[in-house]
Amino acid sequence: MQSPRPAARGVRSYVVRAGRITAAQERALAALWPRYGVDLGNAPLQLAALFGRVASCTLEIGFGNGDNLLARAAAEPTRDFLGVEVHRPGVGHVLLGAERAGLSNLRIIACDAVEVVPQLPAGAIEEVQLLFPDPWPKKRHHKRRLLQPAFLAQLARVLQPGGRLHVVTDWQPYAEQIAADLAACDELMNAAQGSQLTASARAATRFEQRGTRLGHQIHEFLYARRP
Repeated sequence: MQSPRPAARGVRSYVVRAGRITAAQERALAALWPRYGVDLGNAPLQLAALFGRVASCTLEIGFGNGDNLLARAAAEPTRDFLGVEVHRPGVGHVLLGAERAGLSNLRIIACDAVEVVPQLPAGAIEEVQLLFPDPWPKKRHHKRRLLQPAFLAQLARVLQPGGRLHVVTDWQPYAEQIAADLAACDELMNAAQGSQLTASARAATRFEQRGTRLGHQIHEFLYARRP
């Protein structure tokens, strides 16, 4: 498995936590990475080469333990799924689940999303999902939040015209920032109201379950790439 590289911008949107990784997950990282893993190099990522076919592709950034990613990949075999995550236990969990389900439409990249997205060709992605990104609640850490105007512009670039950006958070101050930054992004338009465009079904993540237990309001944003 490729180790996460320092972000080019110098400020990371994550902290690599050791976590508790099981022996099975460690074995999966060694044995299954060649099958499902993608090592990020300097060349642009070509989805047709990664998946061996041409199909609509969903990019899920920060998939955690991969419950949503695995459920959707199993339920939508005609769609390809590219997951980005830096935490080894979560990656190991997804590798085990992908093998168990016999998935062929799933690939994993273990690098900072701010490095991955610029290497995707313009218009290559039909859908991007960011489910409960780290809110970095302390004000001095807000610069670490993944969803910033520059990164949103990159996401808009890789979305095909009409492609969806689906963001979910349970942290009210972060939701307010996301709403403002999305509204200011000229390449994206709000598709949550007055449109037949809907967010894809998703499995509840452990972060969502935790937020619900704490009584947090769930904020969902659905934007689309302008034609």
